[in-house]
Amino acid sequence: MRIRGYDLGARIRRSGLTVGRGLAQAVLSQAVCIPLTIATLLSTAFIALGVGFVLAPLSLRGVRNLAGLQRRWAARWSGVEIPEPYRPEPRDAHGGAAGAGQRRLWVLTDPASWRDLLWTALNVPVGLVLGLLPLCLIGYGLEGVLGAPWALGIGEDHPVWWVISFVSGAAVLAVEPYAGPRILRAHALFCAALLGPSRADLAGRVDHLAETRNRLHDDAATELRRIERDLHDGAQARLAAVGLNIGLAEQLMRTNPEAAGELLAEARSTSGQALADLRSLLRGIHPPVLAERGLADAVRALVVSLPLPVDVSFDPDISLPRAQQTAMYFAISESLANVAKHSSATRAWVQVHRQPDASVLAVVGDNGVGGADPAGGGLRGVERRLAAFDGVLAVTSPMGGPTSVIMELPGVA
Repeated sequence: MRIRGYDLGARIRRSGLTVGRGLAQAVLSQAVCIPLTIATLLSTAFIALGVGFVLAPLSLRGVRNLAGLQRRWAARWSGVEIPEPYRPEPRDAHGGAAGAGQRRLWVLTDPASWRDLLWTALNVPVGLVLGLLPLCLIGYGLEGVLGAPWALGIGEDHPVWWVISFVSGAAVLAVEPYAGPRILRAHALFCAALLGPSRADLAGRVDHLAETRNRLHDDAATELRRIERDLHDGAQARLAAVGLNIGLAEQLMRTNPEAAGELLAEARSTSGQALADLRSLLRGIHPPVLAERGLADAVRALVVSLPLPVDVSFDPDISLPRAQQTAMYFAISESLANVAKHSSATRAWVQVHRQPDASVLAVVGDNGVGGADPAGGGLRGVERRLAAFDGVLAVTSPMGGPTSVIMELPGVA
């Protein structure tokens, strides 16, 4: 129903939606936050007895799941995006009890887990008050409009207060469609203050970005020097030799045609070698097959030249921006080069999968002798290349093998 430009039906629907969402927040704060907070505190108290080491991480994971639900509600209902501040989960290739223990420690030692717990405790009163406030506004407004003078604590023998009650109630009902969403947004901002990254996290993130930027500058300067050196020692030297041979051939053309022909043949061979050097240099900067056919075909073309069989497996829905795609290609290329040079392997494999969060996980493995050093020059360079895009590198390489190099880059949803 529209009254002179005022869409009453839309206002009623907005108010009803706000009240429903507020009630959901209130119920969540009482029915879920209270028992989950108590269970987590009790299980934490029993860590010293051993049983808490098992129960506390389970409770904290429940707290994390609840916090994740609240982040989604804040983004969907109020437009407040709350990034997850958790540390990366440790990847244990062997699994078992050791891997489970690492994952429990990861949950227990992450400061974000305990900020989530603080949020569940504080959300008990805050969520209840802010969640019920939109409903209370509507209730107060309806009570005033229906003419109940006791809403203001005034007796019935003063009719003037009926008018005041009606006007105040109507004013509250008129304001509620605008105030209700803002109350929910205030709750979302309260949640963001506790569930988002802390100032220390943000400072660490800034330091990380500054470090990776400096590394990128250093790597770019090193790459430019390599290109300059390759051009100077390779193609440039060969092209200079071509020019010298052609000049000598011009001088011998009349006096010794046979020698001139030999020089021209040598110049032709040298120019072909210079062209091959340039093509190799271009492939090292950005392989044409990567630009033309994508990461999967570029990796399949890469393994053809290796001296051992390599199984390649790609998910069909891999999606990476161009710069990240190039970084992943060269990371896989360097890992395969290490396999060919140092592993003494008879077989290798490349598996690239898309994770549920849209990140791309690549595993380069081999059945060689193991003992790969993550701090070595090649793998260290791979780690730095991935870190520029918030990627991570993990290496599992016990003596005797096998070796797995795990690389992950954030993708596009």
